[in-house]
Amino acid sequence: MLSKKSICLAAISSVALAACGGPAGSGGGTREVVRAVGSSTVYPFATAVAEKVGQATGKAPVIESTGTGAGMKLFCAGVGISHPDIENASRRMKASEYEDCVANGVTEVVEIQVGIDGIAFAEAKEGPNIKLTPTDVYKALASNPYGEPNTAKTWQDVNAALPAIPILVYGPPSTSGTRDALAELILEAGCKSNPEMKALKETDEDKYKAICTQVREDGAYVDSGENDNLIVQKIAQNPKAIGVFGYSFLEENTDKLKGIPMSDVEPTYATISDFSYPGARPLYIYVKKAHVGVIKGLSEYVAEWAQAWGADGYLKGKGMVVSPEEVRTRNAEVAKNMTPLDPAELK
Repeated sequence: MLSKKSICLAAISSVALAACGGPAGSGGGTREVVRAVGSSTVYPFATAVAEKVGQATGKAPVIESTGTGAGMKLFCAGVGISHPDIENASRRMKASEYEDCVANGVTEVVEIQVGIDGIAFAEAKEGPNIKLTPTDVYKALASNPYGEPNTAKTWQDVNAALPAIPILVYGPPSTSGTRDALAELILEAGCKSNPEMKALKETDEDKYKAICTQVREDGAYVDSGENDNLIVQKIAQNPKAIGVFGYSFLEENTDKLKGIPMSDVEPTYATISDFSYPGARPLYIYVKKAHVGVIKGLSEYVAEWAQAWGADGYLKGKGMVVSPEEVRTRNAEVAKNMTPLDPAELK
């Protein structure tokens, strides 16, 4: 529920926008270049679209890889030329983030699904051909699996069928949408395999979240920042290590890496496309509607996404999994009309 203060601030921001002829707080000015922040997973796709626009206009949008969570904070901090125009996200915006947006005068947010990706688990070509399940990953990486301190040192400690090699996983930081998706799609799935944990979600959701999604900090999981290429390098150099990143980074490095099956499903284009792979997830961009028509090139940049994400589009060649035709058509209409999202749909 949005507070009266938030609604009032939103109204004030709208008046300021109309009065200045530009984004509120901009003094009526504009910016010559589009600015996007957010997901490291979406970053290579956003950069490809930016380069295409730059070739046509001479002014390529500036894309910053900040991580989805950190990007949301920047995006929702306000309206005006000092704030980003677009947030790239490897998960959907949260209701709490939308409320932060509105509280800061960002009242119309356009949500566009640009494709599909998967949270890929991978090892070096010389790796032990490990096969995992969400339960294995949860027992290996959770700080307190099923409410007890994690004492597992090797993969065999969590599953007798796995090799007796040290648990060493390079993955994204807490600010990353990939980390959020890892928690929601893999860790929670493993946690909920325990009936008591599944019941706990109904009685104490905060405790459930802590037990099911908090990652251990004793060195078994290594936060590798918002640089997925660094994770690729780390596991390519260490056959006993595992990496977690967006599928496109696996697709681009098949000469060095191989995907790890999750519940006997390989991370491939086909399994992510039909969501049979447990780590499949949609990718989004969020556009600040108040900046459309004020920030030069913003409309053109958003329109280019719709040209790039199709079955014959150039993003597929970059490793993006193409959304079903119905999804692409619906989101192309949203991009064309700049239709704001319905916050009631957010969680």
